[in-house]
Amino acid sequence: MSDAKNIGEMFGSSEVKTFLGLPACANLDMLESKAAILGVPAATPYRSVGNYCTEAPAAIRAAIAPYAANLHHVDFDFGAPLFPDGKISAVDCGDLTYDETDFAANRAAIKAAVEKLVRKGAVPVIIGGDDSVPIPMFDALQGCGDYTILQIDAHIDWREEVQGERFGLSSNMRRASEMPHIKKIIQVGQRAVGSAREVDLRDAQAWGVDFYSARDLSNTGIQPVLDMIPEQGNVIIALDIDGLDPSIVPGVIGRAPGGLSYWQTVELIHGVSQKARLCAFNLVEFMPDRDVDQLGALVCARIIANVLGVVARA
Repeated sequence: MSDAKNIGEMFGSSEVKTFLGLPACANLDMLESKAAILGVPAATPYRSVGNYCTEAPAAIRAAIAPYAANLHHVDFDFGAPLFPDGKISAVDCGDLTYDETDFAANRAAIKAAVEKLVRKGAVPVIIGGDDSVPIPMFDALQGCGDYTILQIDAHIDWREEVQGERFGLSSNMRRASEMPHIKKIIQVGQRAVGSAREVDLRDAQAWGVDFYSARDLSNTGIQPVLDMIPEQGNVIIALDIDGLDPSIVPGVIGRAPGGLSYWQTVELIHGVSQKARLCAFNLVEFMPDRDVDQLGALVCARIIANVLGVVARA
């Protein structure tokens, strides 16, 4: 539709390039913030499908841009402004570049950037990119303590390899399980059919994964998941956006009905932050070209805003 209006025109938003108009920080050596957004267009895509999520960081920023002028208004997901006392405690570090053929270089660049964010005392908030992006993010936290991963995903991602690739989107939880600093994995939202075979599920169960399917969530709510979170522990939230129902985020490659709602996802994030330390977050697998009128992009952006808000209050 041409000449489409948006809410930003009501409240005086001008064009912004960063998430919610947050301060930009292109030089990670100069970072001073509690949270740092980093766009990661790709890591290790399967050659059969290519880099199908590269436009996600830009689309998610664009969806929430009209609200940049409202940053100091009440955010009713918190009942207060997103950043308490008007102190903006997050920055946008832009996007990493990526190589369409040198996937090892992509992983090295992601790992190095996340390591720097952590050294500077910021919580990495990674916008992907496909679900291979979390592997180097997990790896970057080695040497910083013991961690629990809370993964939200329609799929379990425990393949040893796919098409000869061990670091692709279907293997991220298996690769995480091999890292010595990952002590616990909680996987939420499994449903329908994905890449997992029976042997993959058995391997995950043998490792000790706590599974909580989308059907479980529908029957008993999120509290049993939060009960699994170690008190005062270090937690990484890995969100594959196809873990949510496609009626609210249609822009994914593997749609399956019956996923999490927006509020279930947000309450999990808030619940983790109230019980433990949220150390890193990633949102991946958003495909802008399959979205509908930016609805999914806005859901992604609002989830990221909630992450920034809970980190600001930590």
